[in-house]
Amino acid sequence: MISLVFLLIGLGILFLAWKSQDEIHRIATMVTGTISLIWGFSLAPLSFQLLFEIITVLAAFSVCMRCLGCGLNRD
Repeated sequence: MISLVFLLIGLGILFLAWKSQDEIHRIATMVTGTISLIWGFSLAPLSFQLLFEIITVLAAFSVCMRCLGCGLNRD
């Protein structure tokens, strides 16, 4: 449960960073949000971590395969 709290706090802080106009505040809030997300992710149950990792690998693989396809069409 505490991991969900840290994940939500991290996402909220990153949302605030995205809306910030000042560069210094944006950098500071992004670092704080990232630390909170990492902390929440490390406290999350193993099943959630594995599910998130599988989704991330599949998304990265589909993007890479799309880029390889575009590279072949450039000649």
